[in-house]
Amino acid sequence: MNQLTSHIRNFCIIAHIDHGKSTLADRLLESTGTIEKRLMKPQFLDQLELERERGITIKMAPVRMSYTLNAIPYVLNLIDTPGHSDFGYEVSRALAAVEGAVLLVDATQGIQAQTLANFENARKSGLTIIGAVNKVDAADPDQIEAAINDLSLLLNLDPEEILKVSGKTGIGVETLLQKIVEKIPAPSEPQTIAGLSRALVFDSYYDEHKGVLAHIRVFNGSFNENDNIFLNATNTTAKAKEVGYFAPKPKPSKSIQSGEIGYIATGIKDSDKLKIGDTLLSSKQPLSAEVKKMALPGYREPKPVVFVSFYPEDTDQYDELKLALSKLRLTDASLKFEADMNEVLGRGFKGGFLGRLHFEITAERLAREFKIETVHSFPSVAYRVKEKGEWRVITNPKDFPNDAEAVEEPISKIEILTPTKYLGAILQLKEIFRFSEIETKNFGNNILISAKLPLADLISDLDDKLKSVSNGFASLSYELVGYALANVAKLEIHVAANAIPGLTRIIPKKEIEREGRMTVEKLKTLLQAQQFTQALQAVVGGKIVARETIPALKKDLGDFGKNGGDRTRKMKLWKKQQRGKERLKERGEGSQIKIPANIFKELLKK
Repeated sequence: MNQLTSHIRNFCIIAHIDHGKSTLADRLLESTGTIEKRLMKPQFLDQLELERERGITIKMAPVRMSYTLNAIPYVLNLIDTPGHSDFGYEVSRALAAVEGAVLLVDATQGIQAQTLANFENARKSGLTIIGAVNKVDAADPDQIEAAINDLSLLLNLDPEEILKVSGKTGIGVETLLQKIVEKIPAPSEPQTIAGLSRALVFDSYYDEHKGVLAHIRVFNGSFNENDNIFLNATNTTAKAKEVGYFAPKPKPSKSIQSGEIGYIATGIKDSDKLKIGDTLLSSKQPLSAEVKKMALPGYREPKPVVFVSFYPEDTDQYDELKLALSKLRLTDASLKFEADMNEVLGRGFKGGFLGRLHFEITAERLAREFKIETVHSFPSVAYRVKEKGEWRVITNPKDFPNDAEAVEEPISKIEILTPTKYLGAILQLKEIFRFSEIETKNFGNNILISAKLPLADLISDLDDKLKSVSNGFASLSYELVGYALANVAKLEIHVAANAIPGLTRIIPKKEIEREGRMTVEKLKTLLQAQQFTQALQAVVGGKIVARETIPALKKDLGDFGKNGGDRTRKMKLWKKQQRGKERLKERGEGSQIKIPANIFKELLKK
């Protein structure tokens, strides 16, 4: 053990969503005196209002705490991490920055799917794992005992080693702090070139005055104010304007030493220059090309898997939307946006997201933080399409060809943990979703179902259907595992012979007629009648697979019989009206049909 780092313990808390991770972090901040009780607020480390309302962590948050055990002072560095699968890569970088993890289980709910996924990720990262059962103040003895037994089996520990805590009341928090010091090892320095400082970037955010602040874990050497630093992934050099740690707000210090977690204010104004998972290097000597290759392992570029186009509901807010998205990018480097144009909705932006939750949160932040209501396209995934022997990636459904030689779609591996009595109902979902390689095994009093599933199915409404058939007791986790051949086609919706790009989707061929019929039927109930007949068509490769018609508005020609009118005159008026409607129809089919934003929103609902 390095004498300089023997007093440091780096750890994170990992748990399924809503198992009390952030509330337990509150009690740790209180017990260590990091935050005064009078300043404490629920979910203190969750800085976004949206995080508090949803009860989930969206942005990871590091904090440095001081704790004394047996008259020896320790520094405890906690990283509070998101629990949802969408943010798996960021969580993996947080796990790479620590030596230990507290695996938390809600006593009233027991082990859930994301509990298993988090455990597996922590185990692969080589972390020391402390098991804890939370909410013991709200659970009955049988629930607590069952949760302890299941967690001890998972961790291969004696039940006596599983801690009982309450994030709400503070029960067991002092014991947990002691176990963190006793069980989690102090940091050690990996071998490297003498005089070279290395740090892992596990998160970042933007400060208007200091530029991008890199959240780092130092593995070798130290970083000081005014040091020249090198960002390995983007080949960028900068000067450290400030260094420090989180208490929990940024607190400047003279340096950040090996084994410590803190930040470096880089002064960089372009957030794309700094990547999550990158390695920061610094040396008193000029960095040679060979030294620059000494990156810490595990870096990869986060790849968006869900693609959605955003358009301002008020078309005059395009510039405001562009500014809002650029500001969101400063706090969420995983967001990817490019300009997009829709013939119906006007100018907007096509975004790439880490998952459906990621995209939903972004839309909600635009509405809450920037007061911009948006209309978005159907969420889609990236397909690999082969044409003329060449493969290319398609992320926008309107660009999908009708005559591809082969198509591949992204595949996810899912795990569903459910009480036994819901197994049959969940397996019936294979009639709706394209499950394959289904396996089941007993897990305590539950059943663990694992399967392969196309990502397009996963991001539709699997989670909602799962909650419905299991009364909310089943839980889901997933990871992407590659691509597989897909039997899909492009479904277009035409209104009065005009294709509506925002309604174009890629659908499995066996479901395409049903989806097309449902869409045109719904559109018929939403669109207003015009002076001419409107044909609503679902089109696949030029072939109409479903059709509805909105009749033209009829003009009341009066009752000529009662008022002495002549039927010949009435027929002349009818024919004149008919010729006018034909002209209107031709005009309508030759120009773009305007579909109001509120109708788009209705069509895009699940």
